[in-house]
Amino acid sequence: MRSYQDFHLDQLQADRSRSYAEFLRRPGISMGIYHIPTGGKDPQHPHDADEVYVVLGGRAVLEVEGERVEVGPGRVVSVDRGADHRFTDVDDDLSVLVVFAPPATPEA
Repeated sequence: MRSYQDFHLDQLQADRSRSYAEFLRRPGISMGIYHIPTGGKDPQHPHDADEVYVVLGGRAVLEVEGERVEVGPGRVVSVDRGADHRFTDVDDDLSVLVVFAPPATPEA
């Protein structure tokens, strides 16, 4: 068994069959790609894990506890566990690398 995993962002971003696709899960961290189409709605709710968003493409606003943060490619935003947050005003198809630490429990 290898002691590492490697991924290609282009391939991960190309799969838009689901809005969120987790590609890595370990005891202390999970990672996935989150897609929201232009004009799409983000149904997120507060999570039991800290999150880091790395915007790979697109433009939107991330609302966190009532504050608005404009995001676009290269923007990195961390959101504390339990904080109310969601993406709004998606002006261009949004693609975000999401890091949960520790991993959130998969939703039903």
